Amino acid sequence: MKTAAPPTAETATPTPPPPNTAELYRRHLGTGRAVMGTVLGGMAEVYSEGAWVSTDDGRRYLDFGGYGVFILGHRHPAVLEAVQRQLDAHPLATRVFLEPVAARAAAALAARTPAGLDHVHFVNSGAEATEAGLKLARAHGRNALVTTVSGYHGKTLGALSVTANSLYQQAFEPLLPDTEQVAYGDLAELEAALRERRDRACVILEPVQGEGGVRIPPPGYLAGAAGLCRAYGAFLIVDEVQTGLGRLGTWWGVDAEGVVPDVLLVGKGLSGGVVPVAAMVATKDAYRPFSRDPYLHTSTFGASPIACAAALAAVETIDREDIVGRAATLGRHLLGGVVEACAPYRERLVHEVRGRGLLIGIEFARAQAVGETLLELVSRGVLVNHSLNSTRVLRLTPPAIADADEVQLFLDALVEALRAVHTRLA
Repeated sequence: MKTAAPPTAETATPTPPPPNTAELYRRHLGTGRAVMGTVLGGMAEVYSEGAWVSTDDGRRYLDFGGYGVFILGHRHPAVLEAVQRQLDAHPLATRVFLEPVAARAAAALAARTPAGLDHVHFVNSGAEATEAGLKLARAHGRNALVTTVSGYHGKTLGALSVTANSLYQQAFEPLLPDTEQVAYGDLAELEAALRERRDRACVILEPVQGEGGVRIPPPGYLAGAAGLCRAYGAFLIVDEVQTGLGRLGTWWGVDAEGVVPDVLLVGKGLSGGVVPVAAMVATKDAYRPFSRDPYLHTSTFGASPIACAAALAAVETIDREDIVGRAATLGRHLLGGVVEACAPYRERLVHEVRGRGLLIGIEFARAQAVGETLLELVSRGVLVNHSLNSTRVLRLTPPAIADADEVQLFLDALVEALRAVHTRLA
C-alpha cells in the first residue's frame, strides 16, 4: 500500500490557534454570557486572593461584588487549609456511614443561629436551600405561598415561584400554584394575604432585599411579620442567603428584632469563598418530617465532607476574626464614603444611597447609568454588581477583610466613574 508523503512546510495545513475563553463560552456555554464577557473586555479570571481577582491578561481587580459570596474574601487561608486537609483524607462520602465533619459543621452553625434553630440540612446552593424550606412547609400542610414584591430566592422551579420577577418566570410557567406577592415592608398587605390563607400559608422574605435593590424594611417589620405568621398559623422562612453570616453587621438579619423563624436559609458566605455549600436551618418542630425520614429529601452531594469542611472553617473564622464587628465598622465607613461620593449627583444621576453593614445599594435615576457606572468601575480595576430584580440599583457586597487602603481605592474609583457617567449622560 502506498503511503502519503509527510507534509512539508509548504503543504502542511496550519494548525488553528486554540479558541479563547469567550469563544468556548459562545460554542458551549451560551452566546449571551459570551457577549457579556466581551463587553467587559473579554478577560478571564484566573486567580484570586483576599479582596482581589486577577485576569489572564495580568490585570488585578478589587472585588467589591461577588454577589455576597466573599465575606471572608477569596481563598481565606483558614478555609483553604481545612479544605486541603479534607481533600487529603476523604473529600466525598459513601452516604452509608455517618460523616463527622457534617455533624461538626451542623453543630457549629446551629450554635450561632438564633435559639431554637437547632436542625441543619446542608445543600449545594441558596436555591436548593429555598427548595428544602418550601418542601418542609408543604410537609406541614403550608402550601399557599406568600412572597414579597422584588424578593429573590433562586431560580430552580420552586424557588422561582417565589422569586418576584416575571422576566425569569414566564418561560417556565406554570409555576407553583396559589402564590401571592405582597409589598415588601407592608404588614397590612401581609395580614390580608394570611387572613385568606389561615393555617395553610408559607411566608418567605428577606431581612433586607439584596437582588431587590438593597431594600431595607421599616423598623419592626420582621417582628411584625413573625407575629402575623403566629397569629394566622403560617410557616415562616427567612432567607438569609445574602444577608447572613455578618453581611449586615450582625450574625443574622433577624437578630436586629429578635425573630426566630421556622426556617432560616444560609448560603453564599458559608462557602468561605472556596467550596459551594448552603443550608436550611430549622426549629425542632419544623424539621420533624425530615428528621423522621432521612431519605425524604436528599441529594448526592449535599453535606459532602469537603463542603462541610469549608462551612465549618468559615463559621469558625467569622467568629474568631470578629467578621461581624468588622463588617459593621467597615460598612459604616464605606456607606459614608459612598454617600459623599454621590452627593454632587443627587437627583440628576443618583436617586438614593442605602445600606446596612456591607450590603450597600446606589439607586440611579435611570437604569442606563447602572451599566455605564459598572463599566467605568471595571475600567478602573473595581468589580461591583447590578441587581437582578431592580434595574436601577448598583450593589456593593465587599469582603469584611478589606483594609482602609482598599476602601479608599474603591471610593476614588467611584468618584471618577460617577463624574464620567454624569458628563456623558448630562
